[in-house]
Amino acid sequence: MNVIHVSAECYPIAKVGGLGDVVGSLPKYQQEAGASAKVVMPFYDNKFTAAHKFKSVYESELVLGEDIYPYKILKLKEDVLDIEVLFVDIPELLFKDYVYSDDDTARFTAFQIAVMDWLLTLKEKPSIIHCHDHHTGLIPFMAQECVKHKPLNGIPVILTIHNAQYQGWFSHDKVHYLPAFDIKHIGLLDWDGMINPLAAGIKCAWRVTTVSPSYIEELQQAANGLESLLSHEKEKCVGILNGIDAEVWNPETDEFIIKNYSAKNIQTGKTANKKWLCKEFGFSASKPLFAFIGRLVYEKGADLLPEVIDKVLSKKDCSILILGSGNPEVESELESLRNKHKGVYNAFIGYDEKLSHLIYAGADFLLMPSRVEPCGLNQLYSLRYGTIPVVRSIGGLKDTVVDVKDGGFGFSHTEASEGDILQTLNRAIEFYKDQPEFKKTRKHIMGIDHSWDVSAQQYIDLYNSIKSG
Repeated sequence: MNVIHVSAECYPIAKVGGLGDVVGSLPKYQQEAGASAKVVMPFYDNKFTAAHKFKSVYESELVLGEDIYPYKILKLKEDVLDIEVLFVDIPELLFKDYVYSDDDTARFTAFQIAVMDWLLTLKEKPSIIHCHDHHTGLIPFMAQECVKHKPLNGIPVILTIHNAQYQGWFSHDKVHYLPAFDIKHIGLLDWDGMINPLAAGIKCAWRVTTVSPSYIEELQQAANGLESLLSHEKEKCVGILNGIDAEVWNPETDEFIIKNYSAKNIQTGKTANKKWLCKEFGFSASKPLFAFIGRLVYEKGADLLPEVIDKVLSKKDCSILILGSGNPEVESELESLRNKHKGVYNAFIGYDEKLSHLIYAGADFLLMPSRVEPCGLNQLYSLRYGTIPVVRSIGGLKDTVVDVKDGGFGFSHTEASEGDILQTLNRAIEFYKDQPEFKKTRKHIMGIDHSWDVSAQQYIDLYNSIKSG
């Protein structure tokens, strides 16, 4: 089985969020399960591409509306990754020092056309084309409807929705970007008066997956306008829970953290990492340390954090550390709390991969008050590092975190509200005071297996079911 994953992100090459982590890990575990899995992604101007050398394996031109762009398919000259990655190099459009921007319609439409044009030239066609999010949502349509690409129509195309909030909308005046197709079928592209790549992908893909079982159910009630479409297409939809790369996220071997540890020596390991964090950010290591890692955006509940932090720290019986960036107003509010709660609060505005590992290793609790969380990887990383998750019970968080009051190992709340978050935080603070139970739970969660092994096989089983069906 020859699987090609098409994505805008792939860790460690380019990562903005969980999409990059998934595409950087899933193919590797699929290969270990016996499949051949590759990734095709844009060639960006970033640290990774600057640090490595590439060779061209194919060169051509693509047509985007009235414009013609030369492009290349590149490969790394040396095998520095666990998986094979092919890069679409369109210098005028994709070779930027960012992944996403305001001109993404032209950029990612051209990317998808280049991928499809190149696939046409391959003697050995892929068994499966696996598309990820709206940046690749036009590929199922092109294979089905575009005259040039119809020779690829017999290849099963899977679309995975990592986050349905972002759909890649653009106006009908740009539909000419796409290769020629029968205009009678333009309804496959349209949703609510706009060209909607994610909707088109849902309509035309052979199967649609989401990154957790609960998320596929929730999308039928809340999918940023696609609720009725997903309800209509529910028979071809399936939820497969994301895993994590247990080799990258392993406290026993993690080179980013201060002291490595396992469940056997968790106390000394967590203590050493916590002490480093507390010294670095001005906290007392004797208090429970809560952390938030992620984008400071509405979907993550970040706008609720300033008020929650201000209230919970009035008692000064815990410490809170923020790592993230996003909404400028939220960033400003979080930064302004530093002086008011000096000694129990700090924030690192931005993102730092090494610091994120150190926080998972050193924090006692991880905060995830998300309004939307298709799967969530942060809570899985925190479990792996013995950091107890405090989450809103939604999407993948609902599937992976069971509250201690229900015999589980984390803390959850129903609503994305200040009151619910505060109440749950206070429960966690009280739980921390029972050190024997706290340590027992912390040790237990390190043994929970959320590696990609099971999920990778579920995807392979799905591929096989389509081929045999």
